[in-house]
Amino acid sequence: MSSALLDRFAKVRVLLVGDLLADHYVYGQTERISREAPVLIVRHEREELKLGGGANAAANARTLGAKVTALGVVGRDPIGAQLRALFKKTGIALDAVNVANTEARTRVLAGGLSTKRQQMIRIDRGATGPLAPNTRKQLVKHLMAAAKKADVIMVSDYGAGVLCDETRAALVKLATEQDKIVCVDSRFDLREYAGVTVCKPNEPELAALTGMSVKTDKDVERAGMSAIESLNCKILLVTRGRHGMTLFERGQRPVHIPVYGAEEPVDVTGAGDTVSATFALALGANAGAFEAARLANVAGALVVQKLGTATITRAELARELEK
Repeated sequence: MSSALLDRFAKVRVLLVGDLLADHYVYGQTERISREAPVLIVRHEREELKLGGGANAAANARTLGAKVTALGVVGRDPIGAQLRALFKKTGIALDAVNVANTEARTRVLAGGLSTKRQQMIRIDRGATGPLAPNTRKQLVKHLMAAAKKADVIMVSDYGAGVLCDETRAALVKLATEQDKIVCVDSRFDLREYAGVTVCKPNEPELAALTGMSVKTDKDVERAGMSAIESLNCKILLVTRGRHGMTLFERGQRPVHIPVYGAEEPVDVTGAGDTVSATFALALGANAGAFEAARLANVAGALVVQKLGTATITRAELARELEK
């Protein structure tokens, strides 16, 4: 892998379309059991807010050096205001349709005085139903306009409503009729994206998509070949945890890429966002699918050594490649 590829990242214009989530962390110290109920009392220490979900994928593309625009919905609530400020601080152009409440995930992490903080509970908030018809219409309008200036479109579907029927149809149209590079990471029904450039399921998602076993390399090959045909995509990248990745490309034999490095993961939160961003950005910088996958594999290995929702910088990736 060449450092010249990383140098080209600065010229790539990325459009992230997805669920822009706020990852809210509350840290504290456990003191004793409450007399009100059989629960631990947590003494509050500090809080922080991070770009989560599709916003984390956008942040990864930005820290890797790309020019990034994030398209989605953001609430008019206090957390939404903090999220907007984070986008500005990170250098990501925000193209957001206003809604009432921001999709947020609050994690309470606590422990004893000299122990590691552990996640005790997660509280999700935001809309529970589909977005309003007018909001969906605005998203499509914003998407078609922003796509004109993008070299690559990343899709991050966390099921919070931005990737509705209308936006999915528009993305497929951009890939099939305008030959845009559209890379999709969705933990839901990838069939709705049939025709895009890249689909990136993990092993459980591949099994759910095909109804086939994914226990062995041969199983993954059979399921992946079935999936790339049914999805009508050019590239299928299957992430496989400790087994690395398997790359499928039309007209090519499947390629198994072993996991990079020997260290055990510290935290896998958001690792898929890092892999998606690196792979999409490399394709946007005119790398081949195999080179892009190898680079994404290294980036994923680096980010799982960090706690919480995290990103990898171009400098960190460059140092690792030098080794």
